Amino acid sequence: MTQTRARTVFLLAHTGRPAAIRSAELVVQGLLRSGLGVRVLEAEAADLPLPDEVETVEEATAECIDDCELIVVLGGDGTLLRGAEFARASGVPMLGVNLGRVGFLAEAERDDLDKVVDRVVTKAYEVEERMTIDVVVHRNGDVVHRDWALNEAAVQKVSPERMLEVVLEIDGRPVTGFGCDGIVCATPTGSTAYAFSAGGPVVWPEVEALLMVPISAHALFAKPLVTSPDTVLAVEVQPQAPNGVLWCDGRRTLELPSGARVEVRRGEVPVRLARLHHASFTDRLVAKFALPVSGWRGAPH
Repeated sequence: MTQTRARTVFLLAHTGRPAAIRSAELVVQGLLRSGLGVRVLEAEAADLPLPDEVETVEEATAECIDDCELIVVLGGDGTLLRGAEFARASGVPMLGVNLGRVGFLAEAERDDLDKVVDRVVTKAYEVEERMTIDVVVHRNGDVVHRDWALNEAAVQKVSPERMLEVVLEIDGRPVTGFGCDGIVCATPTGSTAYAFSAGGPVVWPEVEALLMVPISAHALFAKPLVTSPDTVLAVEVQPQAPNGVLWCDGRRTLELPSGARVEVRRGEVPVRLARLHHASFTDRLVAKFALPVSGWRGAPH
């Protein structure tokens, strides 16, 4: 029988990874010992060695987070983005523990599990909001799809042998058109993800902006663009072009027929992230990418 506790944490883990299973077991044990309740998805509970006190829920909806004060996510970037879906829908902060490679959304690493449990128990964390983007797809003047993203919305080609022909628009004005492999429309949070791989700039999270980054464009002017957060970005797939595909955070996809128009604007609902450290984003950037900073002497005194 599930024991009712005053405080409950929702746990999300990549159960396909042995490291995540072991980490989940340690986190659950630590939280339960401290008197907190733990809730997990029924589908994941079957793969985790969990005690009977752990509450399970069947439906993966925003309602399954009801009465939870925090979402703890154990995994790589894909699992963290999955956790962001729950965080946005529920408004509950997400605390990520990186078990993957880079993990810019994560606040802790695998070796920090004891610290994570202690900070959760004592509520020794701060919450910051990250802007999202809202995505609307038009076809023949009609809205055919709505979506959102924390990192990016990417319009990409489908066929490897044919380029995607697009026209880029900012605030209702055409900027340029070309053939390319795709266009990434990203947030500052997403600037270190797909947009970074496509050659886009790194944007500090506290900067409010939208990014538009071409992927392998066949054009003289195909530079990354950084615009106001109030800007409306648009990517139009040319009528004579082959179909494209829309990816939101690399998780949700939609086929884009010729003539489709994708509009991207600042999202109405942010994602709330729990923070354990006061380290600057500069320090995080250096650590995550293992940047060479040896020889630095600092500002003169």
